[in-house]
Amino acid sequence: MKLSEGVEAAVHSAIVLADLPEGATLPSSALAEYHGVSGSYLLKHLKDLVAAKILDSVPGPAGGYRLARGVDRISLLDVVLAVEGPQPAFRCLEIRQKGPGALEPASYKRPCGINTAMLKAERAYRAVLAETKLSDLIEEYEIDADPRAVAFGCAFLERYQRMPR
Repeated sequence: MKLSEGVEAAVHSAIVLADLPEGATLPSSALAEYHGVSGSYLLKHLKDLVAAKILDSVPGPAGGYRLARGVDRISLLDVVLAVEGPQPAFRCLEIRQKGPGALEPASYKRPCGINTAMLKAERAYRAVLAETKLSDLIEEYEIDADPRAVAFGCAFLERYQRMPR
C-alpha cells in the first residue's frame, strides 16, 4: 500500500498546529515553509482537513489554520481519509470474470478470494490508524525529540503564529 505524500504533510501540519496557543492560527505559507513543501501542494491538503473538520480555516489578515478539535480526538485514520478519501486501497475489478476463459457471471458464486483477503488487511490497517491519535504521536515525540528541534519549532511558531484580536 502506498499513501500520497500529502498524508505525511497533513499529519505533520496538524501536529505543528497542536502547539499553537488557544485561539491562535498559523498561515499555510508558514506551514509550507516549516516543512519545506510547496505552498500550493500543502494548501490542497489543508483544505481537505478543513472539509473533514480536522482543521478550522480562519479568514482575514490574522487568519490561518488551527485544529478544530483536540489532538486526543483526531486519529491518523481521520487524516488519511481526509487526504486519500474513503475508498479502500485495493479495488477489485473482477478480472477473473474477463478474458477468454471467463464463465458466465452466475458461475462465480463466491466473492473473489483476493478481494476478500485485501479487504481484511485494509480493515486491520484502518483499525490501527483509528486507534492512533495525534496525542499519541506528540507524546512519543516529546520523549525522544532533540532539544534543538524543539527549540526551533517553538521559535518558528512564536514568529509566525497569529493571535486573535
